[in-house]
Amino acid sequence: MNQLVRDAAPNLAPDADEVVAVFKRARNAHLDIAALSLKQRLAVLDNLCQVIVRRRAEIIARVTEETGKCASDALLGEIFAVIDNLEYLRRHACKVLADRKMPTPLAMLGKQSRVWYEPLGTILVIAPWNYPFYQAIVPISIAFAAGNAVVHKPSEFTPLRGLIESILAEAGFAPDWAQVVYGTGSVGATCLAQRPDKLFFTGSVATGKKVMAQAADLLVPVELELGGKDAMLVFADSNLERSVAGAMWGAFTNTGQSCTSIERCYVERPLYDRFLALLVSQTRKLTLGTSSDHDIGTMTTPTQIEIVRAHLADALAKGATQHTGQDWDGQSAAIPPIVLSNVTHEMCVMQEESFGPFLPVMPFDSEAEAITLANQTIYGLSACVWSGDKARAERVARQLKVGNVSINNHMITEGNHALPFGGAKQSGIGRFKGEEGLRGFCNVKAVMVDGNSAKIEANWYPFTTAKYEALDKMTVASRIRGLGGIIRFALAGLPLEQLANKLGKQGRQR
Repeated sequence: MNQLVRDAAPNLAPDADEVVAVFKRARNAHLDIAALSLKQRLAVLDNLCQVIVRRRAEIIARVTEETGKCASDALLGEIFAVIDNLEYLRRHACKVLADRKMPTPLAMLGKQSRVWYEPLGTILVIAPWNYPFYQAIVPISIAFAAGNAVVHKPSEFTPLRGLIESILAEAGFAPDWAQVVYGTGSVGATCLAQRPDKLFFTGSVATGKKVMAQAADLLVPVELELGGKDAMLVFADSNLERSVAGAMWGAFTNTGQSCTSIERCYVERPLYDRFLALLVSQTRKLTLGTSSDHDIGTMTTPTQIEIVRAHLADALAKGATQHTGQDWDGQSAAIPPIVLSNVTHEMCVMQEESFGPFLPVMPFDSEAEAITLANQTIYGLSACVWSGDKARAERVARQLKVGNVSINNHMITEGNHALPFGGAKQSGIGRFKGEEGLRGFCNVKAVMVDGNSAKIEANWYPFTTAKYEALDKMTVASRIRGLGGIIRFALAGLPLEQLANKLGKQGRQR
């Protein structure tokens, strides 16, 4: 694989000429990729799946070393999820990307309507630091399945240098099919300046706005997977033990550094005290470390440690009660899970993305209040509703302004690769994975096929008063439903067709 291995320091980043060369190679490679049949591309991805399974221990070791996540988080989030995505593509990509026959209106009788899904060209993937292997392989594999070349820019914090290239090469990727460019955000901006055919960006809202502004100036289509402030709504008829276990995992998996982590927990008041007591008791049993025997790893970046410290200080200063994690020194990357109560929406921890091992818990008194509280945020990525009443859970879920919602679980929409993933409000633009995500890396081409006959279309020149009157009758008939409407449409259309053929062949008479 081609790679530009550089330190994060700007003076060691690839220069503009190197980036230009990367995109030139990618555009040439796209022609070779597009020339492959879909089955040939899927065979390469099947090889990739086998390589990942074979080298999973190595991948997990690298991921835990660079991110600080525990081994189980790495196995589930970086290996299993990637394999599951590749299996989805193997089983469903041919159907999703197949030419589609579409309905043809009565006025176009005899014509054929189709949709073709063709490659876009070169895709730029700018990835975050929290899931460095997943956020490399999954977008690369989806874009490649659709026939595109990829330029991947990983985070400078967790670059996994050389690993992605090595694995892709072993799977049978040609050198320029998917290239990796290392560096800071300025390198990403230089890559975007090369006008890729699409940008797939995952990161913060603040950076996403900057990226979108640059892309808008270049008219580069974007897909943005941004932040979240996911709410968990727990009704009193929920299973207590299951909902507490789900809350802990949803909040603390990957040390809370997931865009779909539970960052706010609202519990119906009759269950609130028991829920909080069991949550605190169970949270205190969780262990910190990176081995397969540990539950929670460490924070990845100094910036996120500072955000956690600031959010905790703000919450405590405004009256929150801290139940766990009191032994954290405010500086260590090993932050114990923190459960808070007596929280309000005036606190940063209930409004801003914390991206750390927090679980603030707040009571509610009615279904309407729960919905209002959950929607009081600029974010709209995902949420979860817990209740023994399925009808109520679905009713509530429909009123949450999010892109993904789970009932009596959390993050399972994200784990199902047949479903589209993306956010509402400031949590992003576009959908990733599933049919929508795969087709999102395509030029969706509308096609109409007509016969090579001598017929002149009714809407072609010349226009005459007689043709206008016939067109007007057909227009009125087109709004009449049922068999009667079809008959009236035909009675208006057949004379119009005869008139159009006559006028079209004669031309306008002077």
